[in-house]
Amino acid sequence: MASRYVVEHLHHLGIVAEVCREIGVADWLDQQEPGNRQQVSVGTATVAMVLNGLGFSNRRLYLVPQFFADKPVEHLLGAGILAEDLNDDCLGRTLDWLYAHDVTRLFAGLALRARRAFGIEVGRLHADTTSFAVHGQYALDLPEGLETPEALTAAAQSRTVSAAEDEEDTGAPTVIAVTYGYSRDHRADLKEWMLALVTSGEGVPQFLQPLDGNASDKRTLLEAVQALTQQLKASGETPGVYVADSGLYGAENMTRLTATGVHWVSRVPETSTAAQTIVQERLATLEGWHRSHDGTRQWWSREEPDLAQGRERWIVVRTQEGEERARATVQRQAERDQQTWEKRLWHLGNQTFACAPDAEAALARVCQRLPPWFVVVSAAVAQVGYAARGRPRKDAAPGPQGWQIQTTLTRDPVALEREALRRAAFIVATNLLDTDAWPDEAVIALYREQTVVEMDCTQMTSFVGRGTLISH
Repeated sequence: MASRYVVEHLHHLGIVAEVCREIGVADWLDQQEPGNRQQVSVGTATVAMVLNGLGFSNRRLYLVPQFFADKPVEHLLGAGILAEDLNDDCLGRTLDWLYAHDVTRLFAGLALRARRAFGIEVGRLHADTTSFAVHGQYALDLPEGLETPEALTAAAQSRTVSAAEDEEDTGAPTVIAVTYGYSRDHRADLKEWMLALVTSGEGVPQFLQPLDGNASDKRTLLEAVQALTQQLKASGETPGVYVADSGLYGAENMTRLTATGVHWVSRVPETSTAAQTIVQERLATLEGWHRSHDGTRQWWSREEPDLAQGRERWIVVRTQEGEERARATVQRQAERDQQTWEKRLWHLGNQTFACAPDAEAALARVCQRLPPWFVVVSAAVAQVGYAARGRPRKDAAPGPQGWQIQTTLTRDPVALEREALRRAAFIVATNLLDTDAWPDEAVIALYREQTVVEMDCTQMTSFVGRGTLISH
């Protein structure tokens, strides 16, 4: 009798499934509701969706059985499970179950198990947010005639406040508002939802929370840090240093974090007047700057004792890579701006004024917003002619009949370099004041690790894809 062979494709999914087993994803989720009687348990169905997702198929739920058709399903998920068991009804009910049990709480439990299984440290924690653009109506309950992005955003904000109050009173989960917000993809026509994420220094996610599409980073990042701190303390762990971009930084946020004993490193927003002043002062002198061993990075630091939120250490940072990038950016902007300003000055030069002071005053008005790296050389020129129309008399002498302004626009290389250095420099702030335990260079290196969470956000955004349609 001839042997019958079946070819099944395992690929990398065996590694993913084994990691899920080591963490105990399916078992722990099933323990949250022992009475659940799905043919495929919610834990196993969740692992199946993880495998499908990390199989990079990104397909609709009803096509998941097709994805598993040529995979060793029993080897990956357990004995007795077939590809056709993983249908959209099973997976849909699992998604409803996950939503009803609060995905943020469930993720916290799985993250704890992962830390214990693999010895993941929480000495360095990086927080960030990302957004996902979606297609679909996602209409809020608005009166007729208010279906504009501005009206939807205002309604979503009001709804968020009332939903938070309801959750405090009843403990029931709230539905995120899919609405218009700041679009990182420059797609203001699409509504979106957001996600707060905190990872370890190695990039392993430790906290996850879905957010409204118009959520504010200043509020959501603070809440993420506070929530994860409570989770870590509840499990007997001590959180280390939180790192976040300028979205977290603010007097109120820093005051609250420092008051609760949270150590943090963040970037001071470029819009801060104090930051702009310090950067300009430090770029004007070479004194007090420190240089890394490879010469690619320079910094200057001092303690700021008079801030409203308390004492902080501010570190002004410059890098060769950042300066080269800023020079290229400033040059491109100068080229674009020069074309625009030459056209404006050309139009001004074709206007006629009654006197030279009027022409010069018009030039001053036009140049009020002239970028500082442009230099305008101008001259008021009299337009000589005859006052009367028609053929002039033989004894008539031409005279000035009006004034025009002639201009020449050039770039100032010194000003361009100064602007590039200003843009390249940034300030890292921290409440870690012990320079022996945390030297400036160590704080800078810690902030530069922020790319790990940014990469995680980028990968998730790319995986989910643009124009997604979501159910909750």
